[in-house]
Amino acid sequence: MSDNDDWSFPANLQAQSAPLRFDLDVALQSILLVHAEIPDEAFTASVLGTERIGHGAVISADGLVLTIGYLITEAETIWLTTHDGSVVPGHALAYDQVSGFGLVLPLGRLDVPFLKRGSAAEAAVDDEVVVLAHGGRAHSLAARLIARREFAGYWEYLIEEALFTAPPHPQWGGTALLDLDGRLLGIGSLILHESVEDETLDANMFVPIDLLEPILRDMLTIGRPAGPARPWLGLHATTMHGQLIVGGLTHGGPAHRAGVRVGDAVLEVAGEPVAELGELFRKVWSIGPAGAEIPLTLARGGTPSHVRIHSADRSDFLSKPKRH
Repeated sequence: MSDNDDWSFPANLQAQSAPLRFDLDVALQSILLVHAEIPDEAFTASVLGTERIGHGAVISADGLVLTIGYLITEAETIWLTTHDGSVVPGHALAYDQVSGFGLVLPLGRLDVPFLKRGSAAEAAVDDEVVVLAHGGRAHSLAARLIARREFAGYWEYLIEEALFTAPPHPQWGGTALLDLDGRLLGIGSLILHESVEDETLDANMFVPIDLLEPILRDMLTIGRPAGPARPWLGLHATTMHGQLIVGGLTHGGPAHRAGVRVGDAVLEVAGEPVAELGELFRKVWSIGPAGAEIPLTLARGGTPSHVRIHSADRSDFLSKPKRH
């Protein structure tokens, strides 16, 4: 997630004005460098680090910045750098645990254009797209949408129809995915391997912009979507040999406190068998909101056991930004 201006994509990989139906140089002004500093004692510091650098897209005339939430989670200080090098402080306004989106409010005048939001639902596999990062054309990438599919992350995260593009941008966090009309389709989250027609490609995963519209008003007013939070277990599982295996636990989290151990196999949720991450999450979330008791059937050394995990709201473990 670091940023270094001393590099550039080869000319043949950079986004070019043709075949774009928008002014690329204007759109690049809407992309900011996001530099967040997180306290050493923050809940996420050991995993995500205390200095996080990525990108953000200006999405409104008042300078509201949309980025990926892990960049700004528990941020004590945020700096926003514009295309011309101007730097203004920012405030971590909102973070949505479900989509992964984060919003930053600039605490100074940015004086940059904003990107129009499109719809990822209108994008088709094999469409040409562009990935914009701070740093101008040298850091912008001509890419192709190679897949739309469910993505399940071990940190209890699920996007039902994520967008995958190739070639990948090496500084993916918070990058802006645009269609050829210059409309924002998604925000960059990850780099990973994606299988397409028996070929494994390095790719970026983008959170579709369509997930923002239903929650934007709440994020602006209360800092998160309204309604009860999903139950969180603090259990990091992965699929191995057809089974869900606990690969890690959040120390002091609900699963850890309930006695779950690394290496346990997760067999059932509330008596229903599970074998895939997405299936595990949906069944856990269907039981009730944060605070609900989640019954799991585990296997440890081949012996089944039953635990009841008192779930939590993950945001309760995070330090909150000071209001300005």
